Amino acid sequence: MHQKDQIHFELLKQKIAAVMQQSYPGMNPVIADWKGQEITNFQEDLRIKVSANISEKWFYTHMKSAHPSLPRIDMLNFLSKYAGYANWDDFIYQNQRQIQTEKPPVSANRYFFLVPLMAVVIVAIFFGLFKLFNTQEYRFTFIDADTREPITGSGIEVILLPEGESPVQTMLGSDACFRLKTDKSSIRMVINAPYYQTDTVVRIVKKLIRNETILLKPDDYAMMIHYFSMMKVDDWKKRRIRLKEMIDDGAMIYQVISGKEATGMALYDKEEFIDKLTMPSGSLKNIEVLGSQSKDGKIMVLRFRLNEKKR
Repeated sequence: MHQKDQIHFELLKQKIAAVMQQSYPGMNPVIADWKGQEITNFQEDLRIKVSANISEKWFYTHMKSAHPSLPRIDMLNFLSKYAGYANWDDFIYQNQRQIQTEKPPVSANRYFFLVPLMAVVIVAIFFGLFKLFNTQEYRFTFIDADTREPITGSGIEVILLPEGESPVQTMLGSDACFRLKTDKSSIRMVINAPYYQTDTVVRIVKKLIRNETILLKPDDYAMMIHYFSMMKVDDWKKRRIRLKEMIDDGAMIYQVISGKEATGMALYDKEEFIDKLTMPSGSLKNIEVLGSQSKDGKIMVLRFRLNEKKR
């Protein structure tokens, strides 16, 4: 069916609905929405006024939906006559000017859907541009709270805590700088660093300040354990006394083993660890502390490994 034929037929439906409203004032003006009793009333009115009979199936096929082809010419003549015209040709002739000036209903429906869709797309584009231009990259440098010097070396772990999302874990490289792109105004993260106390940091970021510094407090006990393992012992008895004061009796001490020959973990109690760390024949030399936890001034948990490269 040509588009012009479709326009003619859609206009005829509007004329038919107007005639039905004269007999049934409460009738829905949109034929596509007719159902049940409304269809029955139309069938009866059509039979009375123009002696034409249509089935409900025919109505659904041609009147309620946009069928790809027009009804037969005899039905078009009946429908045109019902609407007040002599026949289909007369209907077309008398409505040519109106059809030329009116936009087809199909186009109106298209605009009905296109306009909101375009509005949504435009809003999405502006939102995307806002996010793009509002997103900045920040650089965080970690500083020793005592020496005020930058902390370097690998092993620093940053656990980013985004609001409403799962934590994001990042291991920093040798420059020990954390870089983050975000459009948020505040950042919350957990910092784990060897020989420094674990800390949860909340930082309000400013768009014009891209480089931030974060102070980390040294873990004195972890550093002492490390130094003890590297020092040549002149008075090992004094060192044992100091270690006993530092370490809790129930401390859990783990050695992480990772190498070509073996991979795993060894567990030491307090006395065994002190023996291996202080005795001249002890096997624990040049310890690299991976993490520790303290309570009431004593080490409760200690994780370490041996730095084979420096032994």
